[in-house]
Amino acid sequence: MTVLAAGFLGFSGTAVAIASPTNSYDPAMLDALSSSQGISPAAAAARLDSEGVQQQRLTELSGSGAAVDGAFFVNGQLIVNTADKASTAKAKAKGLAVRTGARGAAALERVSADLDRAASTHRPDGVNSWAVDLASDTVVVSVHEGRRSASTEKFLAAAAKHGNAVKVETTGERLAPTADVYPGSKMTFSASGGGWCSVGFGATNSSGQRFLVTAGHCVEGLPDLYLGSTHFGKATNTRFGIGKDSVDMGIARIDAEDRIMTSVGTWGAAGTVAVRGANRAAVGSTICKSGATTGWTCGNIKSYNVTVTYTDPNGGPQTVVRGLGSSSVCTAGGDSGGAYISGNQAQGMTSGGPIGQTCTFNGGTIAGKSSYFQPLSDALSYYGLSVQTAS
Repeated sequence: MTVLAAGFLGFSGTAVAIASPTNSYDPAMLDALSSSQGISPAAAAARLDSEGVQQQRLTELSGSGAAVDGAFFVNGQLIVNTADKASTAKAKAKGLAVRTGARGAAALERVSADLDRAASTHRPDGVNSWAVDLASDTVVVSVHEGRRSASTEKFLAAAAKHGNAVKVETTGERLAPTADVYPGSKMTFSASGGGWCSVGFGATNSSGQRFLVTAGHCVEGLPDLYLGSTHFGKATNTRFGIGKDSVDMGIARIDAEDRIMTSVGTWGAAGTVAVRGANRAAVGSTICKSGATTGWTCGNIKSYNVTVTYTDPNGGPQTVVRGLGSSSVCTAGGDSGGAYISGNQAQGMTSGGPIGQTCTFNGGTIAGKSSYFQPLSDALSYYGLSVQTAS
């Protein structure tokens, strides 16, 4: 919430005398505060002490039965909304600044709740947020300047009924939830779900742009990618095409606010496994895979540079795919794109396996199973990328 210094009504109070700092704070926190505020660490500690004393006085004031209708800090001073003369006197006696004649927190929360109801009727896709701002004594509505849709206008019309209790601000920013996407997670191609693949590995190019490296058949058609209802990426390249001589690798650009994590999720089987590199493991090495359908399953690498013919279960043409690795890891539909790792070295992404193969979820090593994976090192080399590793 943006704190506005203007608009105090009936503001009065005296300077708050604060005793010498007695609390000890984490040095890293003090350094961060002093750097962001342009003050010394000692001044940062004094500010925290001052705020702590005032907060304690507010707690005591509320416990005395005073009619307090919200409180907020401005420039290090706590200001209290008071509703009657007796409460004002009690607040001043404790050295707190007071404001009278304000709408106050309770009234503003009712306005905000009314806007919540309006949003349920007219979902405002061009409105970033609305929130009580005690300092300005209004509910501040933030509107994206380039997205004044019909639903936005209906929402703003409902907000206007509250007069100057609502303040509308425009901004060029757009908001989106942040997604921390673990390799092996389920990714879909629309916010409402439907078909899915599994998440491969994060990588960067020489300019620092971030990508997801995945199975090419997962991003055929270059779809948008979602984690639940949160958009986190857009496919940009694939070397897979049904019925064509193919290589099963592809990449997607990751949204600026999101990130592919540098540890592989194991669906609760073994915590997370940090990625330290992408060195290709030798044939016979132990390898495990994380995928949305069968979870965490393990086996051994059988061979590299394998060419396979995939049959389309929907009746489409067969597709010849070259350059794969083979393994005794159990996979099933929906695991495609999921992350293979050997030790702490990322190995590749699920490409395919036998039709109708069944796996126990989080089954570990299951005898008699097999699958194919797109080696990550080949995809990184082809697209000029470097795998993202844990620090």
